[in-house]
Amino acid sequence: MYFYIYVILLAIDDVVLSLAGPSALSAAEPHKPVDCVRAGDMCSQSPQCSSRYRVMRQCLVGRDRNMLANRECQEALEVLQDSPLFHCRCKRGMKKELQCLQSYWTIHKGLADDDEFYEASPYEPVDSLRLASIISGMHTSTTRSSPQCQDSSRTCNPCLDATKACNLNDVCKRQRSLYISYCNKGSGHPSSEPCSRNRCHKHLRQFFDRIQNEYGYGLLFCSCRDAACAERRRQTIVPQCSYEDKSKPNCLRLRSDCREEQLCRSRLADFHTNCRVSPEYISSCPNENYQACLASYAGLIGTVVTPNYVDSSPSDFIISPWCSCHGSGNQEAECERFLLDFRNNTCLRNAIQAFGHGTDRPKPATVPPTTSVKPEPEMTANATTKEKMLRAENYPCAFPTCSLEYGDKCSLMCEDPPEVLTIPMTRGQSSSLTDHAQLWIACLTSLLGSALAL
Repeated sequence: MYFYIYVILLAIDDVVLSLAGPSALSAAEPHKPVDCVRAGDMCSQSPQCSSRYRVMRQCLVGRDRNMLANRECQEALEVLQDSPLFHCRCKRGMKKELQCLQSYWTIHKGLADDDEFYEASPYEPVDSLRLASIISGMHTSTTRSSPQCQDSSRTCNPCLDATKACNLNDVCKRQRSLYISYCNKGSGHPSSEPCSRNRCHKHLRQFFDRIQNEYGYGLLFCSCRDAACAERRRQTIVPQCSYEDKSKPNCLRLRSDCREEQLCRSRLADFHTNCRVSPEYISSCPNENYQACLASYAGLIGTVVTPNYVDSSPSDFIISPWCSCHGSGNQEAECERFLLDFRNNTCLRNAIQAFGHGTDRPKPATVPPTTSVKPEPEMTANATTKEKMLRAENYPCAFPTCSLEYGDKCSLMCEDPPEVLTIPMTRGQSSSLTDHAQLWIACLTSLLGSALAL
């Protein structure tokens, strides 16, 4: 008897698994974008996609955007929106970053409006858990190596300690010496070669892209108690070459120049995505994520809109790109808005201060709300999620056959038409048809067991 029951239940389970296979899995798992280099390779293998991609690139050549009103350009864009290129993203500092960004903006520049103030980031989200663990480890090692910093009566210079830590690492020391050598040319020596800002910016970008974050962030965001420490922090990027100029350009002009370069445009969009002040969050940072804001700020260094500390104030610091809003005319409000995203950015300030004091922590991932069944109080805390899920008596409304044994309970709980339940899973995924089948089988097993006992 038990053998036949087992065969019947196994057959039912196999049928349900086959029905709930690929479709249920695709519905449960969110779409994961590929990087745009790989998406471009996938597009090149499709004659329709590759031809439309070439058309779209021609549509965006030069500064004239009127070609987007062309019917052929619109048709090409519509086809590409259904390709992997539309959902692709890039990684900051990746080997083929410029090629990746070119593929991304070929699609999204056609969708964007030139008057749009904020643009979506083309980069993958920052792994805040990994970055936070790096930062936590850095603060731990700093505390062990610099016990005097815990004593407010003694001299403490975390920026100097960060420089020493960088010099003890071969990669950091080499990359730092390289950008300093290029950015220091022409500063203080009449016979030396003039500073090349483009080369200085290039090696600054390479420094922050190639070294471990713990070293770069220690130099950029070290916490200071006095002006000497704050000045060392301000001098980190060699501002006389990488930042300052004879005169300050208009900020809107600076932003316009940045948007003409795919790399700068991408880094600026990433900064706005991760550091834009969000009043609905306690920290003022999107998703309470300090780490993403720090990474986006570091990504801007070495671009047209390179930001820096304005002065040597240790705590009441101001950060700004080298620009002003003089001569903005009727666009002054828009210019001030752009400038205040740096100078009066509470998200960025909180993130830097949290880093300096070692208080930043990984932020939990945001999980969209789902309709779930709350476990019964009698369940023990040690029971696993799956064990709770398979207890059919706690979910009688999910199974019409359960009313045979739990009729009273069902009549009280299922007065309204039954809804599709979302059973809690161990990995936070939505329930599928397979989950309901397992519950159904568990209930049926309980009923058959009771019948046999009779």
